[in-house]
Order: sequence, then C-alpha cells, then structure tokens
Amino acid sequence: MKKAEDLKEFVERVDNLKKLNPKDLSSDQDLSIAVMNLISIEEHLMFSGAKTGKTSFYDMIGEIREMRKNLMQMMIKEYEGEVWCISKHLLAAAMRLFEVGTKQQSMGRKKEAYDLFGKSYDLYCLFWALNMQLIDVKDVKWQKDDVKDVKTVAELTAPVKIDMKIEAEAEAKSGMFAKIKSTVKKIVDCCIE
Repeated sequence: MKKAEDLKEFVERVDNLKKLNPKDLSSDQDLSIAVMNLISIEEHLMFSGAKTGKTSFYDMIGEIREMRKNLMQMMIKEYEGEVWCISKHLLAAAMRLFEVGTKQQSMGRKKEAYDLFGKSYDLYCLFWALNMQLIDVKDVKWQKDDVKDVKTVAELTAPVKIDMKIEAEAEAKSGMFAKIKSTVKKIVDCCIE
C-alpha cells in the first residue's frame, strides 16, 4: 500500500509542476545551458592562465563567477545544505560529458558518444529533479563503492560491443534515472515559446 501512496504523491507533484507556466521553465532551461557555459569559461580561464603564465586570465574569473552565481540564483531560489554546490557540479559534469561525447563522435566512436550523451542528460535531469524537489534528499544514503575490477585508460576507451537486448533490459531496470528523465521530459520543454 505504501508504494501506491508514494506513486500517487509523485504523480500529484508532477501534475502540480505541469501547472506552472511552462515558459518560465523553458527560460530556466536556457538559463541552465548558459550557466553550464559560464562554468566552462571559468575552467578555461584558469587553464589559460596556468598554461600561459598570464594572470590576466585569472583576473577575469571573478567577474564570470559572479555572473554565474547571479544567474544560478534566478533558477535556484531556495536550497538546503550542499544543494547549491551539487547543482553547480551536476551542470558542470553534464557539460563536460557532452563535450567528451562530441569528441568521441568526431572520432567515429558513436556508441561511446551516445553513452556519454546519455550520462550527460542523466546528470542534467538530476539537476532539475533536485531543484524542482522531485528528489527527497533526506532519503539519499551513501553507499560504499565496491570496485573490484579496475581498468586502464586504454581499456576504458577501447571500442565496446554492446548487445542491444542487454542494454534495453538494463535501461528498463535503471530505476531512478529513468523516472527522473521521464518526469523532466514532461515538465521542462525548451521548445515552448
């Protein structure tokens, strides 16, 4: 009975979010992409300063950071604990995975690119789920990572054969990310003008 109540509450939350002005969510989605790029600019300024030895690159970071913070405040008005930083890192990681995916794609490694694009979108949806409070963070628990098979960089970047049937079954069992992606797709529509 508890699962039915949880599902009912989840559906009600989604319906309530749909009642919001979709144009505002669309604007926030555009804003989130701008924030991703500002985070990347901050990173590039740091690396450019380090590579060239010119501190003028470092000096620009502060202005970009302030702009990014102000824009993030437009999307994340209320937050608790580490949600602000988690949100920033989710957007940054999503952007990086997207960029690595485009590089893999340009090298003809489509499967790897598609996998990275999927992971990028998972993180992007997690950002929205966290900030639309679709996830109750009090229920999130730390789990020990039980890594037994450490791979080399060469093994990780080698072309992989993927059995589409196994991949589809894994996707069906994916749980949290599948639910989050489905919900975010229904709520956040960047194509509404």
